[in-house]
Amino acid sequence: MSIRLGFAAACVTASLLASSALAADELGVTATEIKIGGIFPFSGPASSIGLVGKGVVAYVQLINDRGGINGRKINYIAMDDAYSPPKAVEHARKLVESDEVSFIFGQLGTPGNSATAKYLRGKGVPSIAIVSGSSKFTEIADYPLTTTGLVSYQTEGRIYAKFLDKALPGAKYAILFQNDDLGKDYVSAFKSFLKGEFDKRVVTAAYEVTEPTVDSQVVNLKSSGAEALFIAGTPKFAAQAIRKVAEIGWKAKVIINFPSGSIGGTLKPAGLENSTGVIVGTINKDPTDAKWSGDEGIQAYKAFFAKYLPGADFENTSYLTGYMQGMILEAVLRQCGDDLSRQNIVKQAKSLSHVVLPTAFPGIEVNTSETSNMIWSQMQLQRWSGSSWEPFGGILDASSE
Repeated sequence: MSIRLGFAAACVTASLLASSALAADELGVTATEIKIGGIFPFSGPASSIGLVGKGVVAYVQLINDRGGINGRKINYIAMDDAYSPPKAVEHARKLVESDEVSFIFGQLGTPGNSATAKYLRGKGVPSIAIVSGSSKFTEIADYPLTTTGLVSYQTEGRIYAKFLDKALPGAKYAILFQNDDLGKDYVSAFKSFLKGEFDKRVVTAAYEVTEPTVDSQVVNLKSSGAEALFIAGTPKFAAQAIRKVAEIGWKAKVIINFPSGSIGGTLKPAGLENSTGVIVGTINKDPTDAKWSGDEGIQAYKAFFAKYLPGADFENTSYLTGYMQGMILEAVLRQCGDDLSRQNIVKQAKSLSHVVLPTAFPGIEVNTSETSNMIWSQMQLQRWSGSSWEPFGGILDASSE
């Protein structure tokens, strides 16, 4: 019996050693560390949403302070592409070829993700929870190593189109959109919903991220007689548009997209009074709202923020998006166990089932699969009262577009 026990123990030891050796053979993985890359617009025209990256970095520090995951600390290398696709490609090459990261996590921005996708796929490097809702990234056959960290802009846009069709039936709508994949996807969503009515009922105006303001576009859109304005862009320009709408006395129903849904990043610069009535879809609780003050998830976020992001603007929920991204990273790595092969990382990222994050809006959960790579597919509409977000209606998802 003792011989058998000794043999069994030896087998277990050998298995553990083999497992450690296997993990150590994976690029970016050692017995004590996993190296992961991230690319964000920490500077440039989209720097306000680059704060998502700051939230991810802070959450990784929290993970490491807890001792890491499965015995490994995370070495998260976050690069600044200034919302420039060529810089994103340059950084991706460095992260893969020089730093030898295991995978890319949370890369932010449709232009940058579009520019690096072919290279990363060619190198067999997973790109997990990218912060882009561009519908093309949900095409699994084209992006087999990718999962997305935002509700797709197609789904989000159709939710808004359906809401407006009920709220203002037969009315004319205006869309101010960023002239890239981000903005064009939202316009496409309205087209797919309104079909033959689109050209009769919608007027659009594009802007480039290099433009100083969108004031002229807003003035032109008002002259169309539209009763609603949907702003599909990033916080800087959404704030400008909201402010201009108020200045020229345009009494339109204003909707902004989720990437611009921050109080600190968009509504405050626009003017909180100017923003009264603005509508947006969300996936999370508002940490600044008193109604969540007793919520355990929000209390934990406040404690995290005070320790890991001291001096930062608590009202800017881009940090919260990063915090929630960090939780997703943690969930994926825990499910991977000691198999940190790129193949298993992708498999586990597509095997998140009924995951409920403590800061997510009640009723919203994470589900991914081999046929659905979207981490988020549900939204809650909410309206700015002048001092807080007021949710209305039920939870909407891809099937209730």
